[in-house]
Amino acid sequence: MASILLIEDDVTIRTALTRGLRELGHAVSSSSTALDGLRLAVQDRPDLVVLDLGLPDLDGRELLRMLRSVSQVPVIVATARDGDAEMVPVLDAGADDYVVKPFSATQLNARVKAVLRRTAEDRPDASVKVGGLSVDPRSRVASLDGTALDLTPREFDVLHYLAARAGEVVSKRELLTEVWQLPYGGADKTVDVHLSWLRRKLGETASAPRYLHTVRGVGVKLVGPA
Repeated sequence: MASILLIEDDVTIRTALTRGLRELGHAVSSSSTALDGLRLAVQDRPDLVVLDLGLPDLDGRELLRMLRSVSQVPVIVATARDGDAEMVPVLDAGADDYVVKPFSATQLNARVKAVLRRTAEDRPDASVKVGGLSVDPRSRVASLDGTALDLTPREFDVLHYLAARAGEVVSKRELLTEVWQLPYGGADKTVDVHLSWLRRKLGETASAPRYLHTVRGVGVKLVGPA
C-alpha cells in the first residue's frame, strides 16, 4: 500500500493507529515530537504524513510550514477541533486534508487513499529523460549520465518540474506557485538559490550552462546539451 509517517504525541492514539494502518497493509513509522518527525519526513521520504497539531515541542502548524519548505509529501492533519477558523489556515499552509478526532484507522485509511489518488493524478509519474538527464518521480531519483544525483526534496521537485516541460521557459513566479505552492507570491531569491544549487550538482554554471538556461527577464528553461 503506502509508507506513512505518523507524527502524534499521544501514545495510545499513536499505538492504535500504527497497528490499525499496518493491518490494512501500510508501512508505518511514527514520531512523538515535531522536530523528530521533520527529520524522519526528510530522511525516509514517506508517501504521506499524518500530522497531529498538538505536539509538545512545536505547534503542528509551524511544523507544517517547515515541512512544506523542504518537501511536497502529502499531509493529512489530525485535529481535535473542526470549523473554518481552525482548518482554513492549515489547508492554506499546505495540508492536503484533515481528520477530526476521534477517528479510526479505517476512517484514516479512506482519507489516505483519497489523498494519494488525488496527488497521483496531479503529479504524473512518468520518468522524464532529457539528454543524459533522467528524472523518475516514482522513485524520486534523478541521474546524470548514469550517476545518481544527491538532491534535496525541493531540488528534485524543481528539476522534475523543469524536465517535464523541457524546452519551455518557466518563470520564477510559476515555480513558486507550482513547486513551492505559494500562489500569493514569494521570494524570487529562493528560486535563484535552488537553481544555483542544481547547476552545481549538474556540473555547470549560469555563465556556462548545459541543461539549465536562464532567459533574462523571463525565467529558466531546461534543454538537453547541444
